[in-house]
Amino acid sequence: MLKFKRYLITKLSAIYRCQPGRLWISFSLLILLLVTLQVVEKLQPLGSCQCELERGLQQTTGHELSSALHSPHLLWEDDSPQGQRKIEPAPTSTEDVSRMHLWTEAFQIQEVTAGEAQQARGVTSQGKTCKPKTDIVFLKVHKSASSTVMNILFRFGEMHNLTFAFPQGGGFQLYYPHHFLAKFVQGFSPLSPRQFNILCHHMRFLQPEVQKVVPSSAVYFSILRNPVQLMESSFVYYKGASAFSRVRSLEEFLSQPWRYYDPARGDRHYARNLMTFDFGFNPDGDVSPERVQLMLKAIEASFDFLLISEYFDESMVLLKEMLCWDLDSVVSFPLNSRDSSTKSPLPDSVVEKLKAWNRLDWEIYTHFNRTFWERLDRLIGRERLRREVRALRQRRAELARACLQGTGSVGPKDIKDSSLRPLQHGGARILGYNLKQGLPRELERTCRRLVTPELQYSSLLYKKQFPPPPPPPESPRPAASPARPHRPELTRN
Repeated sequence: MLKFKRYLITKLSAIYRCQPGRLWISFSLLILLLVTLQVVEKLQPLGSCQCELERGLQQTTGHELSSALHSPHLLWEDDSPQGQRKIEPAPTSTEDVSRMHLWTEAFQIQEVTAGEAQQARGVTSQGKTCKPKTDIVFLKVHKSASSTVMNILFRFGEMHNLTFAFPQGGGFQLYYPHHFLAKFVQGFSPLSPRQFNILCHHMRFLQPEVQKVVPSSAVYFSILRNPVQLMESSFVYYKGASAFSRVRSLEEFLSQPWRYYDPARGDRHYARNLMTFDFGFNPDGDVSPERVQLMLKAIEASFDFLLISEYFDESMVLLKEMLCWDLDSVVSFPLNSRDSSTKSPLPDSVVEKLKAWNRLDWEIYTHFNRTFWERLDRLIGRERLRREVRALRQRRAELARACLQGTGSVGPKDIKDSSLRPLQHGGARILGYNLKQGLPRELERTCRRLVTPELQYSSLLYKKQFPPPPPPPESPRPAASPARPHRPELTRN
């Protein structure tokens, strides 16, 4: 062994003494160094570095991101779990509004890899075999066709025996409107953390806590709606909210919004920048271009894609493409939709006031509406998109003919099966469906799942995932003692 070492040293010395030899050794060391750096980078935990996000945002915001992410007092909102601060007085002007703080979090870039949970059978997408994604986070934004998307996730999860991150005790919201915490999920424990396949119930987004309950491979997405129509719907649906309860119309509210709107009230988000609030930010936050860009970049870093409710069918084609699902997995009937009798057109003057009042929502919507179409053009193309939308609508029409009585949705009083009657809330009149009678068993099950309202479906899946304990066996009753034989009383004569 010693001779071999001496021989090796002699040869290396001879190589190093000549110019080509030195170059060869230097090149080899350089290659070894590069390979080592790549291995270290791959092994580095995803959550331990946010440098990529910081570099990307500093292109537009300079050094603001670095200071903001490490200076919570600049960004935390009053009710964030990172700390409490005094409620600021209600702003009285646009300048006062712009001074209010924007909440955000150290969002981290997600790398979508192969799912860690049970995979469904492979399907083809654009002619290529791929694995359906089964680890999913869906931010359920209010009044944005999110109940219909939730039904899609419920059906897929039930079909493939996936687990859901249910609210504690089988509730329907993850302690909304508080920021999401992992402890809100039934079955989660910090001592033995359990991860779930699908997180889709109402929550106020906080990614570091979300990451504790879903696999790192989870795909994050949400759905947006034009803020003008969203607030009109919110006004009808949440008429009992403090900001709306004293006005007769949306026009009256917008004429003097600060007279009715109190940023210190716990339900104020229903009346302003509702999407901004659901994404975890302050609905009364700063609307400067720099802060808006920071918010948009943070959303982009946290979510793989966003859908648009006004283009629901196109959104389902994109969802199918991104999750590698088949057509039947994304077909649906509209759920939690409002009767047109409770809708009213808005004059242009009111529309402009709504955009200004919901400025942060408008910035989110316009930005991601543009990137939505850019993504469709890049991944699918307009010609294939038209074909896929046509196929989706044909399949929906086939299922409607097979499943439904009449031509479609009906008013709540006309729904014959009470288990299919959606919750009625506020001044809205929420529609539902009647199923045909005498359907074959499997078809009846498929049709029923398509039209089951959100609350009923959630309860059904919760009981399946967390079945109630069986009643304790009745303790056996003690056997009755044998009756004593009757003895005639002895009497003396």
